[in-house]
This record gives sequence, structure tokens and C-alpha cells, in this order.
Amino acid sequence: MELSTFLTLGIVVIAIGLLVIFYFIGSAIQLWIQAIFSGARVNLLSIAFMRLRKVSSKLIVEAKIMAVKAGINVTTDELETHYLARGNVLLVVQALIAADKANIPLTFKRAAAIDLAGRDVREAVQMSVNPKVIETPKVSAVAKDGIQLIALTRVTVRANIDRLVGGAGEETILARVGEGIVSSIGSADSHKMVLENPDSISKHVLAKGLDSGTAFEILSIDIADVDVGENIGANLETDRAEADKKIAQARAEERRAMAIAAEQEMKAKVQEMRAKVVEAEALVPQAMAEAFKNGNLGVMDYYKMKNVVADTQMRESIGGQGPQTPGK
Repeated sequence: MELSTFLTLGIVVIAIGLLVIFYFIGSAIQLWIQAIFSGARVNLLSIAFMRLRKVSSKLIVEAKIMAVKAGINVTTDELETHYLARGNVLLVVQALIAADKANIPLTFKRAAAIDLAGRDVREAVQMSVNPKVIETPKVSAVAKDGIQLIALTRVTVRANIDRLVGGAGEETILARVGEGIVSSIGSADSHKMVLENPDSISKHVLAKGLDSGTAFEILSIDIADVDVGENIGANLETDRAEADKKIAQARAEERRAMAIAAEQEMKAKVQEMRAKVVEAEALVPQAMAEAFKNGNLGVMDYYKMKNVVADTQMRESIGGQGPQTPGK
């Protein structure tokens, strides 16, 4: 009974061992045989241990076979290291093959760095072979004569493999080209000069070296269209004249308000003076009565004064001034 139990346990252990070996070695053997017949030398144990390192052995072997068939010298350790760094192994190998066919110097280390930097290395190689045309948005600028011009530009760029890591992208190219267009149009004495020679814009912009520090090389800048916009200078003059008009109106209104205030003040003073005159005239009878009482004014003197007043009123009437009442 003990012997049969021992045999049973031995059979189970052997079966488990065979399953483990088949799990780790079975698929590895198949990939190893595939690599041998493809001319790619991949160690069988390396393929088996890739599964322990959480590496897709099928992907690594296929990438190795693809590189060997294209004549690219890439080691299995390099492919595995790039995979563990979360890189796209197949994309890097395809980029190396495309660069080799196009006679573009590109090493696996640089291609892996470009891929890990977040750029599409295969697209970069394709752009090096086949330049890309970037159409800028419409750029508005004003010439010295005040006329607005709206330019549409197409920029032909080629990827610079050496500057893909750390170089600026398409947004920087577009911003610099737009700045150059504004500067070129703004320095023109007349908008007609720009319309007659639109290539002067591209020449001026190209001379600035706008691709410095970017991941691209500018091959050409072509002016696709130039439209005439508004007369910005006239609009500014109109706005300035309108502003000056409002300022003048405000100042005139201020002077008018001050004149009205001065007139009101003068009327108040006149009313005050009339009140004082009326008050003084009210004291005249009292003073005359006091003079009669004290003997300082006689009856004949009073009548003489009345005659003088009547004679004065008659003369004023004859002179056309009309009779005036004292105190008016």
C-alpha cells in the first residue's frame, strides 16, 4: 500500500513537472525553431525566461526576425530592454528598417529614445523621406499705409532625426512663421508692394532661421493666398477723431455749465443789491420826516427836490428812455 501511494505521488510530481516544462519550454521551443529557420539566433533559455520577466517572447522573437531579415543588427537584450521600458518594439524596428532603406543614419538607441519621448519614430522617418506640408491659419497684418492684409501660408517641413528628442513641435513652427509674416508685412511701406511680390514674405521669413531648436527643417514657405482686409489706418483715424470730438463736447459742456453757474451767481448778487436798494429807499421817507422834524429840510426845499425829479423824468421820456421808477 505504501509502495503504490509512493508511485502515485511520483507520477503526479512527474506530470506536474512535465506541465511546467511544457508551459515554459513548449512555446519557447516553437519560437526557437521559428527563429532558427528565419536565420535569427535566439537562445532557447532566453525565450523561456522571458515569460518569467513578464516579457512577450513572441513579440521579441518576431521583432528580431524582422530586423535580421532586413539586415538590421539588433540584439535580443536591446529589444527586451525597450519592451520593459514600455516602448513600442515593433514600431522601432519598422522605423529602423525604413531608415536603412532610405539611407538615413539611425541607430537603435536613438530610435528607442525617440519612441520613449512620445514621438512616432516611424512617422518621423517617413517625414524625413517624404516632407510634410503644414498649412498655417490665416495671419492678419497691417502694412505701413494702414491697409490690412490676410495671408495664408503653406510650410513644407522635413523631420530632423537628430533633433526629435528635445526639439520643439509643429506648434512652434506655426507660431514662428506667423510672427515672421506679421513682421514682413508690417515693414512694407505699402500693401501694394506685398501684393505685387508675395514671395518677398517667404524670403524674409526663411532668412530668420525659424527651424532653429525645432524637430523639423523648413524646406520652403509658400504664400498660398493674400487678401486685402480693412483700412485699419483710416479706422484708427476715425476712432481718434470721434474721441477728440467727444472730448471737445465734454469741455464745451463744462464751460457752458461754468457760464450758467456764473450767470446764476451774478443774478443772485443783483437781487441782493436790489434788495439793499429797496431797503435804502424805504428809509428815505423816514429820513425826510426826521429832517422836517429837526428843521433840516424845509417845505420849499422839498418842493424843489420834487421839481428836479419831475424834470429829470421828463427829460428821460423825451430822450426815449421812458419814465423810470426809482429803484427799478
